[in-house]
Amino acid sequence: MAFQPIEHRSVPGDVFEQIVEGVLSGELPAGQNLPSERELAKVLGVSRPAVREAMKRVAAAGLVTIRQGGGTTVRDVRRFGGLDLLPKLLIRGGELDVAVARSVVEARAHIGPKVAELAALRADEDQIAVARAAAAQLVELSDPVAQQLAALDFWDAIVDGADSIAFRLMYNTMRSAYEPALPALASALSGEVGNAGGYCRIVDAIADRNAGAAARAAAVLLEPGTTALLSAFGEMEKLLQEALSPEGEDGDH
Repeated sequence: MAFQPIEHRSVPGDVFEQIVEGVLSGELPAGQNLPSERELAKVLGVSRPAVREAMKRVAAAGLVTIRQGGGTTVRDVRRFGGLDLLPKLLIRGGELDVAVARSVVEARAHIGPKVAELAALRADEDQIAVARAAAAQLVELSDPVAQQLAALDFWDAIVDGADSIAFRLMYNTMRSAYEPALPALASALSGEVGNAGGYCRIVDAIADRNAGAAARAAAVLLEPGTTALLSAFGEMEKLLQEALSPEGEDGDH
């Protein structure tokens, strides 16, 4: 990987972003040793303390191993990376990574029903009231992006009711990855976020403490959006494969 000088000097965040981008793109492959702190500071045009601070952050993200006196080695992202990397993996070089997007949709389809099930067992009355208010708001909305935002508020309340720190952190990461793409997803998710009754049925099941009914209602609600998104991503992958195939290249001549 050809490192580029940092425009804003002594900013660890800039150094961090450049190294993370190199690791995630594969330009800095797993097992590769990074240049020394001194060498990186010289190449990037920043101070050594900036590089040191950045490398601590990269190590904390699980992307490198720093050995005292033994250099810094890039780690395998798939084995050691955390959920915080998901937004960076989803958008690569300004483009949507279709495979990552597909995995997010698949995870969403499985997590939603489980979270609703747990909320039926654990949610308090205040959390149920917040979820009911979000569902009621969906009845009044017609703008697709506004509907998606209201739906996110709904699921935020359901996740709170599930009282699971693991699902909360997963949801936080998935939401941060999802929100920038709201306008692009409006069409595919219109059948889901426009189904205000589906959200109300989830809340009703949770309020009745019927975990099975809550899970089923969530699965039914999420199914149209899941199907539409997976179909769209499948078509995108097919087009990408055709464009990259030798036959596709020959067809351009």
